[in-house]
Amino acid sequence: MYIPPSFREKMTRAFKEEGARWIDTLEERVNGYLAKWNLTPLGPVSNLSYHYVLNVLDENGVPTILKVALSSHDLENEMRALQLYDGNGCCKLLKADVENGVILLEKLAPGTMLAELGDEEQALEQFMNVWKAIRREVPKESLFPMIHQWASQLSRCRKMQEYQTGQFSEEILQLAENFFGEINDTTDGLQLLHGDLHHENILFAEERGWMAIDPKGVIGDPYFDVVSFLMNHLQEKKDPKRVLWKRVEVLSRGLSLERKRLLKAGLAMTALSAFWSMEEGDQSWKQTYQYTWWFHEWLRK
Repeated sequence: MYIPPSFREKMTRAFKEEGARWIDTLEERVNGYLAKWNLTPLGPVSNLSYHYVLNVLDENGVPTILKVALSSHDLENEMRALQLYDGNGCCKLLKADVENGVILLEKLAPGTMLAELGDEEQALEQFMNVWKAIRREVPKESLFPMIHQWASQLSRCRKMQEYQTGQFSEEILQLAENFFGEINDTTDGLQLLHGDLHHENILFAEERGWMAIDPKGVIGDPYFDVVSFLMNHLQEKKDPKRVLWKRVEVLSRGLSLERKRLLKAGLAMTALSAFWSMEEGDQSWKQTYQYTWWFHEWLRK
């Protein structure tokens, strides 16, 4: 079974000894589920993140997706979200062994990622369609985590060397914490959020159009569910600051979102994302942190 070296390195860097042990047992675990669910492996997807995702054929020869997680807790939330979406705006859940962190998913074909469109206006339009399609009220007796639980992790930033040397400012940290609280306290209604709705998590299905995949499953204000898209695929743009501002303008208008509130959500979520990358030792945090300052600049105007 092929495990890309970059994936092995990422999991080891992010999860240290736990990640290394998981990688060492991954082939045995995958082979067990291939046999249990009568699946034929076709190789991993090209853009592995923090789960091992394998293209497979089911017992009837239908292409599907096998997903194996290090933490079963992550897949619990994804499974619950997929069950609530029930194939409307999001791919379908086919089988699950959540206790062991393994699920089988519908494969969206041809599976073209939104990033492959190459047209910013079309990407914005399709993002808005998917964003609207997956709005859901908070289910009764919800077991999903809350966005403020994510936000509480920011307090760990003050222990980081980057914070102590002034690379990550206290001003930004306080604003991010304040905006998370402010938006949560003034929301018109908490919703189920995808939690990571960006270009690579929106795919084209021939029969059903553009659909979401890989929901995190978190409860919060819907403004937070825009920011992953806002800050994605900016670095390769000729003028990333201009593109980000254009996205803010188009999405605030197209989704009937209040612009200043969206800027606050943008600052809060990009600060959190930068911190997460920094904590993992990923130097891309500096680019995300730059976006945080752009949101800060626009809020001051």
